[in-house]
Amino acid sequence: MQSLLVGDYKCRVSSVLNKQTKEYGKENLFDKSEETCWNSHQGTPQFIVIQFPQDNGVTLSQVNIMFQGGFVGKDCEILTMSTNSDSKEFVHSCYFYPKDINTTQQFPIDSTKNTNVKQIKILFPQSTDFFGRITIYQLDILGEPTL
Repeated sequence: MQSLLVGDYKCRVSSVLNKQTKEYGKENLFDKSEETCWNSHQGTPQFIVIQFPQDNGVTLSQVNIMFQGGFVGKDCEILTMSTNSDSKEFVHSCYFYPKDINTTQQFPIDSTKNTNVKQIKILFPQSTDFFGRITIYQLDILGEPTL
């Protein structure tokens, strides 16, 4: 199992707090610093979409997320888009349920059902924050390139 966030992957997020991309933008998800974060604007749902550069897609195994306590997603969902499908729609992969804590949490994904994945969407339908904001300091997606 290795990090799939290498090379020329692309990321898109639902929103950034007050459009302050320098302070709270998506790049902060991947800089491995506990000093910077992605902070969504208020409202639900919020999401993160990652497009992998591998032509054959990837096999997903695990998602690691470090939230800020008090700004944690509730009843979260992972959706995927396969290289094997002509559809441009995301399909349900699994649900996960983060704890309202500040440490990195690991969420296993059934790799037998998640092969040839071209894109992943992490959906946060609700938040522990009253205003629906999500704050993430670190995000990593683990698995293997599809051969």
